[in-house]
This record gives sequence, C-alpha cells and structure tokens, in this order.
Amino acid sequence: MSAGAIALIAIFAINILMLIVMIFVERKQPQVIFSWFVILTMLPVVGFFLYILFGGGLSVRTRLLMRRKKRYTADYYKYLSWQKVDFDKISEKNNEFDHAYELIKFVKSCDENLFSPSNKVQIFLSGEEKIKSLKKDLLKAQHSINIEYYIFANDNVGKEIMNILIDKAKKGVKVKLIYDSVGCLRSPRRFFKKLKKAGGEIAEFFPPFMGIRLINFKVNYRNHRKIVVIDGKIAYTGGINIRDDHMGKKKKLSPWRDTHIKIEGRAVWDLENVFFNDFRCVKKEKLNAKELVEKKFFNEYALKEKGNIGIQIITSGPESEQKNIEDAYLKMISLAKKRIYIQSPYFIPDEIFLKSLIIAKRSGVDVKVMIPGKPDKKSVYYVTLSFVKILLDENIDVYFYNGFIHSKTLLVDDLVVSIGTCNTDNRSFSLNFELTALMYSKKFVEKNQKIFENDIINSKKITLKYFNKKFFATKIAQAIYRLFSPIM
Repeated sequence: MSAGAIALIAIFAINILMLIVMIFVERKQPQVIFSWFVILTMLPVVGFFLYILFGGGLSVRTRLLMRRKKRYTADYYKYLSWQKVDFDKISEKNNEFDHAYELIKFVKSCDENLFSPSNKVQIFLSGEEKIKSLKKDLLKAQHSINIEYYIFANDNVGKEIMNILIDKAKKGVKVKLIYDSVGCLRSPRRFFKKLKKAGGEIAEFFPPFMGIRLINFKVNYRNHRKIVVIDGKIAYTGGINIRDDHMGKKKKLSPWRDTHIKIEGRAVWDLENVFFNDFRCVKKEKLNAKELVEKKFFNEYALKEKGNIGIQIITSGPESEQKNIEDAYLKMISLAKKRIYIQSPYFIPDEIFLKSLIIAKRSGVDVKVMIPGKPDKKSVYYVTLSFVKILLDENIDVYFYNGFIHSKTLLVDDLVVSIGTCNTDNRSFSLNFELTALMYSKKFVEKNQKIFENDIINSKKITLKYFNKKFFATKIAQAIYRLFSPIM
C-alpha cells in the first residue's frame, strides 16, 4: 500500500473520529452534524482542516472559564441587593408594563436577565449619526470608557475614535478596550498598542495561536457584541461597528442602513456588567463587583429615572447550552397578535424559528421580513434566498432594501422591540457571543414601527416571479449552499 493511500485512510479514520466527537462529546445539533458529514465525506482532506479551524467546539477549560462569568454575575446581583437596588420587585406586575409582564417574566427566567424601568433611549439609523453622538460623549468622559467591538478598523473613523481614546487615557480616564480577533484581523496590532502605551488597557477576544494571526482554533466563535459605556452613566449598543463601511462610504453597499441605540438609565449597569464579564474572561482577572461599584464604574447616576422605557439586556454565547436570545425571540413571536417585523442582513433561521413565523402568519399575524437588496457575502446570500422562497410560499411579505441593511431588529405588536447585535441566523443564535436589548414602551415600539414602514418605501417587495426568473445555475447554488446553512 502506498504512502498516499495510508495517509488518505488515516484522514478518513480521523474524520470518523471527529464525527463521533461531535455526536457524543460536543453534542452538536443533528443538522450541524449532517453539514459537517457532507463536507468531510465530499472533501476529506480539505474538510479535515476546515473542521480544525471552523468546526471544533470550545474546550472544556474554555467553557469553564466562560461559565465563571456567571459567578461574577451572581456576585453583581447580590451586591446590588446589598445596595438596596431591588430589581426583582421592579419585575413584578404593574400598570405601566402590565401588557408585557408575561414576556418580561419569561426572559428573566432564561438567564436571570433583569428588568430595568425608567430608561431613556435615543435611536440612530446610520453610522454617521451614531459616530457623531459617540464622539461627542467620549470627549466628555471624566472617569471611564469601556468599549467592546467586533470590528474596530484602522481606517478614517477608526483612527478618529482611537485618537480620542488615546487622548483620554493620557489625561487619566480609565480606558478599557475589548476587540475581536477575527473581526479585527485587518487591523494591525500596533494600532491597538498605541492605546496601551497611552495608559489604556486592551484585550483581544480569543487571540490567535501563539500570536500567529492566521492560525486561530477559536475562529468559529466570535465576539459580535458592540458595547460602549461612558462614566457608568450612558451606554451604546446595536449593529454599527467602528468602520468606514458602516458609515456608508463603500459605494458597492450604499446606502448602508443600520440601527444603534444610546441608553441612559438602569440598563446601563446591565451593559456595564456584560462588558466586565467579557473583560474578566479575556484578561483572566478577578474582578469584584463591590470594588467596581466603589470605583464608580457602576455609577449611581444611572439609577435615577431618565425616561419611561423598560429594558432587558439579553446575552448569548457558545459557552451556554441555552440559546437565550433565540428563546426570547420565539416567545415574542408566540405572543404576537397583530404584527411581526424583522430586519436582518442575514436570514438563515433554524427550523424552529422558521416554523414559528409560519404558524404566526397562518394565525393571521402580519409578518414582514426585510433583508439587503445588495449582498456583502454571495454564499450567505444564496442561503438567505432559499429561505426567502419558503417565506413567499407561505404568503409572508419579504422586502429587499435598496442598499445594504445591517439592522438587527425584531418588533412584535405594540409589545416590544429588540435592537442589538444578533442576526437571524444559526451563527448568531449558537456560535457568536451576542447581545440584544428588549425595549418595552408602546410609544417607542410605535416609533420603530414607523421606521420600518418608512424603510419599506426604500425597498422592493419580492414575489415568486423573482425566483422564476433566476437562472438554473443560481437555483442549484442556493440548494447546495443551504446544505451548509447550520454552520454558516
């Protein structure tokens, strides 16, 4: 037997072993296992390396490290109780949020997601609008800036923000930055080290193996969160990264439509908590909640009433066996009586999510889904189109936005609107570290409803005729790519 044949047999044996690990050790979902089975069978050599880079689960050590965050979260809740901030009482039934009590109670049960009333929320519909406000607030920072982004690019807008952070760090403001290793792959490490030299702290989420940029065994698990908390008083989150593309400066994807929010109120503490959970994990530091409060990272200013919007911050990630955000979305959809509006750049739902929309539509709910008219990733777009076809077959309205829509929103009746970092796909639901803000306020939900309806004016409604005109090769591509939708 030749050396090549022996090597091939060895690879097949290893591939079978990897499938066994997926089934009995990592306990991946059947559809995920099937996708990898196809890849490992059709492309045994290439598939082996693809799985090593993109398919392997988090190690036991990493999962334990991530789960320790919950101990810190428990410490955080305990300390807040000691401070006589009774969040549990706020979650009880009351007139203002009576209509949303069932959803609030369910979301709290998912992972102790606290309910915070009396928040003020400002909404941004473009990158330039958000960055303008962010720069203004960063320049006013006196105590601390905690900033976490999936993409922090070394381009015009990235340099503007970085220069502000460096200047503030030099002036004694405590600046902490978390950036994702994969999202910031094109940003040179010297770009971030400038902040460190100025006195700031930097943390790379899931850094590459031995510092070699192109070798990262956790590349499949990305920190997709976007958080900024300034002086413990105000916070930002949503879909907009720090990158010129997100400012609408790339003609190919222009106009770029996105959604981001600025929060003032008790929910700022919850976003601060998410940040320090991630910082604690990456830096492997022991952070004590009491100490952080005493150092004014959790500023009591945020506890004063700022508005009338109730908020629950939900996080999800691969370290947990629960899909907290998807579970919340499914509950939201189940409660719908009038309308469900969804905006997402990638629409690759799992079977449960898709079925829930179909059931809602058959029950008389007005279901509308909006996706980009201009794709940024062809392979993902082909998969999205295959699901669009199913929606149209069920008479669900689908719109192609006239440009690239990067907004991640889900609106149900006058009950709730979700705005955050989570796309409507398996990657966001299962693989990425994500967060979203559920906001309860009839007026605020109505405002977002009008925003969606205004976006329809700048969109094209899709019919089945669109698919009938597609070339046969395109339809084949959609069918093939869909086989791999659970791992995209």
